Amino acid sequence: MMTKVAVVTGAAGGLGRAISARLMADGLHVVGMDIDAAGLAEMAAPGFTGLRVDLMDAEAIASAFAEVGAAHGGVDALVNNAGTCFMSDFPHIPAQELEAQMRLNFSGAFHCCQAAIPLMEGRPGVRKIVNISSNGAYNFEVFDPPHYRASKAALDTLTKDLARRYAREKIAVNSIAPAMTETPLFKVLTEDVLARAISAMPHGHAMQPSEIAAWVGFLISSAGDVSSGNVIILNQGRDVR
Repeated sequence: MMTKVAVVTGAAGGLGRAISARLMADGLHVVGMDIDAAGLAEMAAPGFTGLRVDLMDAEAIASAFAEVGAAHGGVDALVNNAGTCFMSDFPHIPAQELEAQMRLNFSGAFHCCQAAIPLMEGRPGVRKIVNISSNGAYNFEVFDPPHYRASKAALDTLTKDLARRYAREKIAVNSIAPAMTETPLFKVLTEDVLARAISAMPHGHAMQPSEIAAWVGFLISSAGDVSSGNVIILNQGRDVR
């Protein structure tokens, strides 16, 4: 039986490592892409290939996926996990910060989809793209800077477009939009902002990367075949109205 191949971007980060571990446990071969070569080296294991890629560079992304295609023959799943949150607030957002925010959170994912979808052609079953979005794309009661929100909202629109565009080709595309999740991104928040955000979570604590990774695994499994074009909100019920 052919081993399925999943590409995970931002693989060396906290959430990326959890997603990679989950997919490997589910029997997929994971190609982890990240700019952090040392972090990828720490993840060395059977069933994992690390590729150092600048995910803000469209040419580097195209080259990396060409390498994946040559080595593995194609791609069965893509998880666009790479992202960050720059914390300058409006109107004091430097132009360079806006461009960097959009390039990593949205443009990088866009270019990965462009490169991955042709490599999904001819692969068996329903192929999967999972975009890691954020509650910040729609919840305006929590603090998130506007360029971060915009980057994630753009990602969700891409999810819906590609889901509709490739439905008959059996490529399912979904977004997962987590609320507060315990990752190294916590370091960009001040202590008071972090405390307020965690106190707003109904369970009294942030979610764990493994919990988000379990949802990624579910969508990439055969159970997720019938889900496409959805933004799946994970927030312990915080925003139910």
